[in-house]
Amino acid sequence: MINQLFTTESGDKAAIGLSLACALHCLMVPLLLALFPSGALSGLGDERIHLGLLFLIIPISVFSLTLGCRVHRNLTVVAVGVTGICILCFSALLAHDMGGESLETAGTLLGSGIVALSHALNFKSCKAAHAC
Repeated sequence: MINQLFTTESGDKAAIGLSLACALHCLMVPLLLALFPSGALSGLGDERIHLGLLFLIIPISVFSLTLGCRVHRNLTVVAVGVTGICILCFSALLAHDMGGESLETAGTLLGSGIVALSHALNFKSCKAAHAC
């Protein structure tokens, strides 16, 4: 059980970090490109970065939330995580075409926040379940 807690904890921390990286990328790249419009920074605005982060977040989240749910049996935590991942997928794949840059940014920030929240709740619930 301790090994499972360790892997769940690591997965939660990794998913929170990746979610924050996604949100920071979404906020900082337009600012950096406006301040420094050189060709060296133009690669930072590439949509493949969002997709790459998304393809890391999804398996880590599924792994960590599934293991956590086995420990604490709280399906609400998993539902919150799935909601955040769905919003991130929508933002990365469809939002730019449907509503432009602002919808994509808002969706990414909202989805990242929800994913980070679900992993914080998962981490806290796992700790509480082991303390009982």
